[in-house]
Amino acid sequence: MCPFIDRLWGWEGTAGEIVQLPTLLPGTGAELYFHYGEPFRYTVDGNHQTSSGPGHLFCVRHKTIQLSSSTNIGFIAVRFKIGMIHRFTKIPGKEMLDRILSIEEVWGGSGSELLRHLSYASDMNERIFLIQSFLMNHLKNESLDPVIEKAMPILYRQCSSISIQILAEKLHLSRRQLERRFMAFSGQSPNEVKCLSRFQHTIRKLMLDSSENPMRVALANGYYDQAHFIHDFQNRVGNTPHQYLQNACVKTHFYNTTC
Repeated sequence: MCPFIDRLWGWEGTAGEIVQLPTLLPGTGAELYFHYGEPFRYTVDGNHQTSSGPGHLFCVRHKTIQLSSSTNIGFIAVRFKIGMIHRFTKIPGKEMLDRILSIEEVWGGSGSELLRHLSYASDMNERIFLIQSFLMNHLKNESLDPVIEKAMPILYRQCSSISIQILAEKLHLSRRQLERRFMAFSGQSPNEVKCLSRFQHTIRKLMLDSSENPMRVALANGYYDQAHFIHDFQNRVGNTPHQYLQNACVKTHFYNTTC
């Protein structure tokens, strides 16, 4: 499933350990979580706290999700590549933006059955086998739009250098056609995906290497200048990059190194 899934990964705390969980920032990908420890408790944009349940999907998001601390953390996560969650569900892209969906909401009875089997699993290998088998059984052979499915990772990887017009020309589409098909496929415009990718690449680099200079990283990923980066960050997160990074350094994070 390598064309569709970036990785399976997980986290397990030690008994009684208080884990300071991170604020999940806006991002381009969807991530599926299965908890065998305490499910996440979270707030979205400072609203009331909610519990995620034992299995859930964090969809593509433009809002922040603040996870609460946990003393019994244990989960397996499936990180989908950009645009690839659509290969596993019938829910239209525009109906998934900024949503946190339970397994049952995404896959109905088969999702409930998977959670039941996982609750009986004896070890990590069995859990991973069950999850992989479930996803294989729900993988669609054909894309809703192969052209846009191809375009999304190009835009994600080359967000700092490629223009929407050049991307359209590479795909032998007019810009208007590209925008219309992007919206139908994902509920986002190409420019929204490009800007969100630029933001995500910048923050990921800074979180994985605290010695990096924020301004240098921002410029390398396509921001025009310092004011542009700070303004974009504040619009998305609600505080400055400096404030966020100072707070984030005392918590864990869910950014992974390249496979």
